[in-house]
Amino acid sequence: MTKEHITAHRRGFDRGFTPIARQLEPDNPSRIGIGAWRLTASERSVQHITCETAWLLMNGAVRVTVGERAFELSRDSLFDESASCIHAPAGSTITFDASRDTEIMVFDCANLRPFEARVFTPKEVPNEPRGRGQVGDRALRYVRTIFDRSNSPEAVELVLGEVVTFPGGWSSYPPHHHPQPEIYHYRFTRPQGYGHAELGDNVVKVMEYDTIHIPAGLDHAQCAAPGYGMYYSWVIRHLPDRPYTIPDFTAEHAWTLQAGAPFWRPREMDHNE
Repeated sequence: MTKEHITAHRRGFDRGFTPIARQLEPDNPSRIGIGAWRLTASERSVQHITCETAWLLMNGAVRVTVGERAFELSRDSLFDESASCIHAPAGSTITFDASRDTEIMVFDCANLRPFEARVFTPKEVPNEPRGRGQVGDRALRYVRTIFDRSNSPEAVELVLGEVVTFPGGWSSYPPHHHPQPEIYHYRFTRPQGYGHAELGDNVVKVMEYDTIHIPAGLDHAQCAAPGYGMYYSWVIRHLPDRPYTIPDFTAEHAWTLQAGAPFWRPREMDHNE
């Protein structure tokens, strides 16, 4: 285990808020806070936030009130349903009323600049099949970018999304890197599911409820064990002089992006043998 790999929560999260990484911890290069928040049915919580914050619904059902607007959000599957998310600036007050047991991932950073609070629903978050046709569909996965510079103002610092890796497949592939540190948080279609995560030249085994810090500049391709779908949320913070846009693909593997790129395939088996 490396210091970038957080495995302390493999038994799951208790009721209430469980911090996974705090903004100013010395071993958190991203300066992004992340935690899991579990509410019970009929529980109400009024959140007065002091910095930019996003709440990503993992499962359950909750009524969210943002100013004068109320939204009914629900989710039963991370794998088959796209994302619902609330994103708000410092100084906001958000009310949560859970209608059943609910789990939410919370992300924050020390941004105090004003912007308009927004609620994203699955209709606004495309479930994009990315990697189709790439090296025999071995890197076909779903990518859901919830918000980035394409749909948020420059005052926003966070970038948030999800990836669903198909069983036995790869994602974040070909290996890529960027100057902004990043955080991944994992779930699987079965509790015993697992995958492998690259951190540059190191590889770690990731399991249910694991989290990894990805330092700046490191390649971080991922793969899921056969039989297990692998989900991860990903969060990045724009740097003051370097907003996150498009990652840099490692040159020696970038050929796999080419349509129809030739690669080795096993010869067909002789069915008469």
